[in-house]
Amino acid sequence: MNTVGLYLGAAIAEIGGCFAFWMWLRLGRSPWWGTVGVVSLVIFGVLLTRSEAVFAGRAYAAYGGVYIAASLVWLWAFEGVIPDRWDALGAGICLAGAAIILWAPRTV
Repeated sequence: MNTVGLYLGAAIAEIGGCFAFWMWLRLGRSPWWGTVGVVSLVIFGVLLTRSEAVFAGRAYAAYGGVYIAASLVWLWAFEGVIPDRWDALGAGICLAGAAIILWAPRTV
């Protein structure tokens, strides 16, 4: 799987895991939501370590841009709030930064 696919999968797993805790602790849902959250966050961690990045910090930094954009998609898809133009602009800037971090020519 390529790095973009890994980052997208990691974002879904992380946001889903955090949302599961939100459901449990903020909205008073069943404690089973916490279990779902833990499993999802473990999947997130595993996927992120499969990145082609040589250094963890660089992988996390590039992933951050994908996470921001995916969070806004989650906002729209699962919470029914349409991101505004400022959300889109901010996400675009973050994705551009992530692309630079991920694909800039480097010797190491």
